[in-house]
Amino acid sequence: MRIIGGKFKGRRFDPPAGKWPTRPTTDFAREGLFNILENILDFESLRALDLFSGAGSHSYELISRGALEATCVDRFGPALAFVKQVAQTLGVEAQVHTVKADVLRFIAACREPFDYVFADPPFDMPGIESLPDQVLESSVLRPGAWFVLEHSSRYRFDTHPRFQRKREYGQICFSFFRVEEPSHALQQV
Repeated sequence: MRIIGGKFKGRRFDPPAGKWPTRPTTDFAREGLFNILENILDFESLRALDLFSGAGSHSYELISRGALEATCVDRFGPALAFVKQVAQTLGVEAQVHTVKADVLRFIAACREPFDYVFADPPFDMPGIESLPDQVLESSVLRPGAWFVLEHSSRYRFDTHPRFQRKREYGQICFSFFRVEEPSHALQQV
């Protein structure tokens, strides 16, 4: 795992993931994604939620680029222990939070809104087609927030009403969704 940009650019961490039930995002795909995110997110005011976080590479990329905090949610304890270890090594343990939980239950119960949510579920997860609705209809996104779903190329979300764009990097795809800003009524004078 390599941090691609920001203050920790070039730092490498090797998760003991030989038999982990995780699938890391390739550096090529992550770099492409972050080139897009740099144009749509204000990292320095960002509170992020990393669902199915695995070893936390997405969260470290966000923190390295100035995000205020990242919360990693995964049900695999050894991956979260690795996330904590890396946070300590980088000196950002106050900015990186871990939650050991089933992601779908976490989404349903969470009442804390985030500016950006990223989800990297197992590509063969049953019900992945409904994940955008589960996230977008929950309380985890504040108005104007972005949700990015990593998925295989066999899924399409471009007909979803909140779909914004899709980027493909080989078999890895990122679909972008946005929560609308509330419209403000005109004040009468």
